[in-house]
Amino acid sequence: MAAELIDTVAWVRVEGGRILCARPRGKDVFYIPGGKREGAESDLQTLLREIEEELTVVLDAASARHVATYEAEASGVPGGAVVRMSCYTAEYRGTLSASSEIAELAWFSYAHRPLVPPVDQLLFDDLRASGELT
Repeated sequence: MAAELIDTVAWVRVEGGRILCARPRGKDVFYIPGGKREGAESDLQTLLREIEEELTVVLDAASARHVATYEAEASGVPGGAVVRMSCYTAEYRGTLSASSEIAELAWFSYAHRPLVPPVDQLLFDDLRASGELT
């Protein structure tokens, strides 16, 4: 029997050598902002919806670029589920702020890598290797 696949899309926003992360209400772990697709949503539709819901900004769809897709075992999910995270960059309009579903926003350096789930850590590793994350 195949492990459950949790299909997610994430927004990669790096500024000054740090990446934007969010901690959902009721959780003690930070994530790259984004979330699961609903129904037959495309990656872009999921990305635009999730970021507006979580961070109260509007992404510029025309500027969205796929960075990479990562897969890793889901932490805290029984049965060996796997998370697939399709990562995109995009410009935005508005002021970044935590919505009602987000408890906290933070800008993480590579030193904060242990605070994010395994799939996010793969992105941290690539951003460090490319010199984007300090």
